[in-house]
Amino acid sequence: MDAQPALDALATPLAWTREDGRILDCNPAFARWLGVGQRRLAGQPLASLEAQGDALVDALQLAPDAAPRLHRRMAFAVPGLATVRFADAWLSPHGEGWLLEAHPVDEFPGDAAGALPAAIAAALKGLAHELRNPLAGIKGAAQLLARRADDDGRQLTGLIEDEVARLAQLLDRLMSPQPAAPHAPLNLHAVLDRVLRLAEHDAGWAVRLVRDYDPSLPEFTGDADRLTQAVWNLVRNGIEAGAATVTLRTRAEHGVRIGEMPHAVVLRLDIIDDGRGVPAELAERIFLPLVTGRAEGSGLGLALAQQVAREHGGAVDYRSRPGHTVFSLLLPMSRVEAAGD
Repeated sequence: MDAQPALDALATPLAWTREDGRILDCNPAFARWLGVGQRRLAGQPLASLEAQGDALVDALQLAPDAAPRLHRRMAFAVPGLATVRFADAWLSPHGEGWLLEAHPVDEFPGDAAGALPAAIAAALKGLAHELRNPLAGIKGAAQLLARRADDDGRQLTGLIEDEVARLAQLLDRLMSPQPAAPHAPLNLHAVLDRVLRLAEHDAGWAVRLVRDYDPSLPEFTGDADRLTQAVWNLVRNGIEAGAATVTLRTRAEHGVRIGEMPHAVVLRLDIIDDGRGVPAELAERIFLPLVTGRAEGSGLGLALAQQVAREHGGAVDYRSRPGHTVFSLLLPMSRVEAAGD
C-alpha cells in the first residue's frame, strides 16, 4: 500500500481491512492503543474488536462503495485480553475494504449497563487462565489442613473448598461460555448468610456485620452461586471503603419499575455501609468494567454484580455520601413467589 508509510507515522490509531472485513494491517498507534503487537491483529475480523453491540458487524455487511460513513462511540477489546478501550470511531470505505479510525476517550458516556456483557467477558477471559493454577493450589492446601484440623477448622476449610469450587465454575463459564444454568428455588437469606460467613473471615473483628432480614419473604427463583458472587462483591466494596458497619437488609416492595418494565412485587436487598462512599468523579460510570477508585482494585466487582442482577431480570442501583452508602439489588418476583405458594 503506497499510503502505508504515511499511515504508520500518524499518532491516530488506524486499522484497514480486506474486502471480507478481516484486518489487513494497522499502524503502530492502533496496536499500542490496544496493547498488542501488529502481527496479532493481522487476519482477525475487525468486528471481533467491538466489545459491545453489532455496529461493526452491520456496517461491514454493506458493500464498501455503497455504505455510508459510520461514526459512533464504541468499546473495543482484543479477545483474550483484560483490556477495554473506548473511542470515537469512524469506519469508511478504503480501497476494496475498510478503514477504521479511532480517537481514544476515557469513558463510555452512554448507558453503562448496556456496555456490560461483552465488555465484562473481554476483561475477564484474559484473567481466567491465570487464576486456574492458584485456585488448584488453594484447594490442595485446604484439603491438607482439613486432615489435621478440629471441627471448627474443618468448617473453615470446607468453606474454602466450597468457594474454590464456585470460582472454578465461574472460570469455566468465562473460558468456555455455556447457556445459563436454569434458575431454581432458593432461600435468599441462606445466600446472604453464606456471604456474611465469607465477610466474617475476611474482615475479622474490624467490621460489624448486621442482618436485617424480612422473615416473611418466600423462596426466590434464581442462581444461588451467581447471587453469592454479586452480593459478596457489594459487601466487600463496603469493607474496602473503610466501613465499620455493613448491614444486609431484605424487603418486599410493590409496584416497582426496573428500567421500562413495571413489576408487581420486587425483592429488594440493600447493602448499607458507613465507609467513604463513591468518589464523585466515578459516579456516572461506576458500573463500567475496569472503573475503580482504588489503586489495587480490579474494577470488575460492581460490573459483575450488575450483570448478575440483569440475568435475574433485575438491576443494581445506589445512593452514596461519605458515611452512608446503599447499594440496592432489585430482583423481580413472580406472582407465585410473591404469594408464597
